Amino acid sequence: MKPFAIAGIQMKVSAVASNVEMMKLKLNITMSLYPWVEMVVFSELCAYGPLTHTAEVVPGNFEREMQAMAKKHGIWLLPGSIFEKSEGHIFNTTTVINPQGEIVTRYRKMFPFFPYEIGVTPGSDFCVFDVPGVARFGISICYDMWFPETVRTLAVMGAEVILHPTMTGTIDRDIELSIVRAMAAVNQCYFFDVNGLESGGNGRSLVCGPDGRVIYQAEGNEEIFPLELNIERVRRSRELGVLRLGQPLKSFRDHIGQFGIYQQGAHLPYLDSLGPLIKHTKLDTLAKLKMQENEYEPPSNPTGYKGFGEV
Repeated sequence: MKPFAIAGIQMKVSAVASNVEMMKLKLNITMSLYPWVEMVVFSELCAYGPLTHTAEVVPGNFEREMQAMAKKHGIWLLPGSIFEKSEGHIFNTTTVINPQGEIVTRYRKMFPFFPYEIGVTPGSDFCVFDVPGVARFGISICYDMWFPETVRTLAVMGAEVILHPTMTGTIDRDIELSIVRAMAAVNQCYFFDVNGLESGGNGRSLVCGPDGRVIYQAEGNEEIFPLELNIERVRRSRELGVLRLGQPLKSFRDHIGQFGIYQQGAHLPYLDSLGPLIKHTKLDTLAKLKMQENEYEPPSNPTGYKGFGEV
């Protein structure tokens, strides 16, 4: 057994105020309660929320603050993601920090989610990193996992655990939960999905093992979920099969050259017939409405009605 302890933090996220100090507090609480945790993962856009006007240059203040926290607690840290401002573009970027407080790598989300991420530029590079003596980890952000090619590529690159910060508050969360299970099974890996709350999502974070079975599912409230993973289960699944049955990674390897739709310049008339990607154009209006939504506080008794027991 090669155990490794990862904690996911599912917390409330504001779209109109910084969440960084609360992230620090949650991290301090996590490490006080569970000092044996070796890695902590936050949700997508946890630091500043879902509006692109918060974009900042990377490296910047947020990374430096998170580096200090990782070094303070001696942990690997994936502090969700932020909108990164770079050469006239905006990316959805996450950072990996090691226990010495050093930046190991960064990943830019490949598939921005429309209609909510208009104006966000897709990243182009897959991202894996090694925790020495433990495992190889891959990073996927939210909508990325809807494209099986992304997680499959990480698996082919050797990733045994997929870290997946997400920000889902929409009605397709049930679909996403099924995708998490499917991606874990067909790629024979751990899948660690961390969602936020309020402006950061509707919770229900999910962790699955290399057989696609649920290890833990959070509910719709703030949670810290520390889990000790047995990384050897991944190697055993990949060598012997999912539940000692199908061997999807080996089968993919043996037929990898037969997928014509992926060839450069392939003619794809059906996909072309679907028309262009639909994108919203009223970005400023949407941002203002989202800010109003988060700032709104309903009156305590707008009707003046006195309920049972009130005088």
